[in-house]
Amino acid sequence: MSDLLSNSRRIIVFGDVVDDVVVVPDGAIRDDTDTPASIRNRAGGSAANAAAWMGSLGASVDFIGLVGKDDVPRHSALLADSGVTPHLSGHDELPTGAIIVIVAGERRTMLTEKGANAALSPDSVPNRLLAGAAVLHFTGYSVFSQSDQAALRGLLQRASALGVRVSVDPASAGFISDFGVDRFLDTIDGAHLFFPNLEEGRVLTGLDDPIEIAERLGERFEIVALTLDTAGVVVAERGMPTTMVAAIPVTVVDPIGAGDAFAAGFLAAWVSGAGAMAAAAAGARAGALAVATIGGRPRS
Repeated sequence: MSDLLSNSRRIIVFGDVVDDVVVVPDGAIRDDTDTPASIRNRAGGSAANAAAWMGSLGASVDFIGLVGKDDVPRHSALLADSGVTPHLSGHDELPTGAIIVIVAGERRTMLTEKGANAALSPDSVPNRLLAGAAVLHFTGYSVFSQSDQAALRGLLQRASALGVRVSVDPASAGFISDFGVDRFLDTIDGAHLFFPNLEEGRVLTGLDDPIEIAERLGERFEIVALTLDTAGVVVAERGMPTTMVAAIPVTVVDPIGAGDAFAAGFLAAWVSGAGAMAAAAAGARAGALAVATIGGRPRS
């Protein structure tokens, strides 16, 4: 950790930005007629959410993403309001990505249009930003959207060559299955920190037990933090005993962004010198804040 601290505490986040429409029905959705609901427009995107949580927690964070050209000022301002330094480009033809999120208790259904996110290239992350950074963080959505994985592998190689740790949140068990487990793991080979949830861990390993999942993934990654919702977090750190970190009891209002907030809380603490256990506890606190808030970002 001393080498990391002598380098920097800055985090670079690369990835998706979307406009969320969050729908919370008052009851069961009725076919072919009206269902009363709460409907809110929120800025989202797994990577952008994580960056916003990092910034709100006091981390120094730069975010690189792609939106529809008319939305650059609005999304840049929203990120800046959370303490993020935005580096957004605008696409001339594709719109900003959009997701309709239907929330039912602790469950959610998402209808997704990738929009401009599909055109975001890892080559958009310049070495001038990577140089001196502590961590490069991205999510599985940046893996799934690439038709050719060479640029993403090149980004990992550039980051590692500059002494930057690479952090990955796999983001979607369903998309991992569609993409291919071996292909996904090969694409992110060389990453250092990994933040799956239990469902993603099961898909990636074929195992069921959380401890076994974390330890199997720990053979590939230096630090694995496997989130288990209300059951806490399993932390597997190379050379250390596998441990559990308790969840923070909270009333769930909206589960969107909990994993993004966890990764943000973990990394914000970790780059400040916290060990993996303390960083996981910080991540759990951030995740608890996220599920108590409608939308995937911190309240401004």
